[in-house]
Amino acid sequence: MGHSRIDKLSAAGLLVTLGIIYGDIGTSPLYVMSAILGEGQYNNVMVLGGLSCIFWTLTLQTTIKYVLLTLKADNKGEGGIFSLFALLRRRFPYLMIGAVVGGAAILADGIIAPPIAVSSAVEGLRYLNPDIPTVPIVIAILTGIFLFQRAGTHIVGRAFGPIMLVWFSMLATLGINQLIDNPGVIKAINPYYMVQFLSSSRESFVLLGAVFLCTTGAEALYSDLGHCGKKNVRTGWIFVKTCLLANYFGQGAWLLTEKKNLAEQGPFFGLMPEWFLPVGIIIATCATIVASQAVISGSFTLVAEGIRLHLFPKFTVKFPSNIKGQIYIPAINQTLLLGCIGMVLYFKESAKMGAAYGLAITIAMLMTSILLLHYLKFRGWNMVLVWGIMLIFFAVESSFLFTNLTKFMDGGFFTVIIASLIVALMYVCYRGGKISKSMVKPVKIETISHKLKSLSADTTLPKYSTHLIYLSKVKKDDEVESIIPHSILQKRPKRADFYWFVNVDVTDEPYTMEYKVNIIEKDDLIKVCFRLGFRVQQKISYFLRLVIEDLVKNHEINLDPYYHGFSDKKQLGDFRFVIVEEEISQENDLPFFDALIMKAYNWVRKTAASPDQWFGLDYSMVTYELVPVVFRKTAPVKLIRIS
Repeated sequence: MGHSRIDKLSAAGLLVTLGIIYGDIGTSPLYVMSAILGEGQYNNVMVLGGLSCIFWTLTLQTTIKYVLLTLKADNKGEGGIFSLFALLRRRFPYLMIGAVVGGAAILADGIIAPPIAVSSAVEGLRYLNPDIPTVPIVIAILTGIFLFQRAGTHIVGRAFGPIMLVWFSMLATLGINQLIDNPGVIKAINPYYMVQFLSSSRESFVLLGAVFLCTTGAEALYSDLGHCGKKNVRTGWIFVKTCLLANYFGQGAWLLTEKKNLAEQGPFFGLMPEWFLPVGIIIATCATIVASQAVISGSFTLVAEGIRLHLFPKFTVKFPSNIKGQIYIPAINQTLLLGCIGMVLYFKESAKMGAAYGLAITIAMLMTSILLLHYLKFRGWNMVLVWGIMLIFFAVESSFLFTNLTKFMDGGFFTVIIASLIVALMYVCYRGGKISKSMVKPVKIETISHKLKSLSADTTLPKYSTHLIYLSKVKKDDEVESIIPHSILQKRPKRADFYWFVNVDVTDEPYTMEYKVNIIEKDDLIKVCFRLGFRVQQKISYFLRLVIEDLVKNHEINLDPYYHGFSDKKQLGDFRFVIVEEEISQENDLPFFDALIMKAYNWVRKTAASPDQWFGLDYSMVTYELVPVVFRKTAPVKLIRIS
């Protein structure tokens, strides 16, 4: 499916958008008003002020910042903070710090959001039976969600879209039902009530952290852009925002009418007639499963883009369907599941998770704002207008950040620990990759061509394969790294009819599929450079066969002399991929910190996907070799000979 088709507005596209994009932000009515008002008594100023804060937060943060402005910063239809950084990194390389911190916070959110959403719905069962144990139910549901990921978000979207349509319809119906009886609550749209609420006491300002929970799904909305397209996301938001506001204001009407103690009954389930409560809890639980899906698929997208930027090891990335944008990363899926289970076991209740949740997403949004400011500058917007808009976002998000930091010991520490571990992983991958790249010493293929040609012609040596293929890190089409000739000529001479050197360059554009061929010695030495988009599944075995078929068809290479009596001339011959991996030599004298980084980097690489999985190679055709490399030589040693 092409990019234009993904971005095409359609009823089916809108339904899938509801299932994939709007799950997270769509379930916020379950817990936001309860988080603002707390347990116990409340007054009219708190209710109207809280509603006013919610209305203006959804309008400023979600509608204006994300739906209208940030969605403009798409990379060929792809969204997310790493995709945004990819557009800016050549001009503003220092923004990597913001991208790394923001990306870590979003991945921390991927561990926090599913437990808080599912727990808040399952806890509704306590209104039916106060003694029911919710923790085992929540863990069982979360496990099922993560097991379902391998099916792919297209299937998930088909299944979950109708559920979210029912959910949003229920939100609107329950809210409007209350507004009919008490329409006066709509006056909370006036920002006067927000100012009155925030200035009423110091505690009111601290509650801003709870208000921010109403817009937590906005970052996932941007990250998941590539799954549904900009037009479907923007059109769907009109329906979603209408339903959300109807429910929030309905909760406000219920609170002003009932005047109940919130320790006994929360406003969300309070909207439901008693006969509807069991059905409402089931629908809410299904909706939170969808909410979790939105965050998880956004995490997959984020990590896939981070791999391209060398911020993560090369995890196995699977494409569950032929639909563009559908990815699944098993290692990340398992890590998120373990993190979610750990969070449920530690916090046990959704109310205790709010501080961790708010801090994660506030940090992510603040980093996105910094990158968005540079993007608008890069696109030539009027800087007076840009600074006017962005100062409002910075003021709002800084206020939210401050209030969330006041709850550090209540759960914010969990976010900081998780995000710090992710930042450390990204630093190790990036710095380790830089050190590793610094030792790559390119050589001109022409300087070794006579030796390789002689080796091909030497029939006294057993033939290693017809096509011997080396994956090269060097982008220039007439060079390879020095360890490749070492592998061919020094370790054990490898005689082959054709020597292929293949470089894979992952582009900043998502769906590029190009290649370039440099025939250095006809029917002997050939360098192939693939340019593949960061959303293209790498199937190098298959792609190289297509290239060879094309070269044979165009008479650029001739395979006829290499067929034997038993071979079919339609076959291309046997293939052998050799993957040369660097092994740190004992001769190195790296600084202590760099040596520590390289140990961590090599460990991380080994725990991630093997190169044959990443490059899509048939394992039966792959040989691995270790070649010792020297980053920095040790000081000369003088040995004294004695008799």
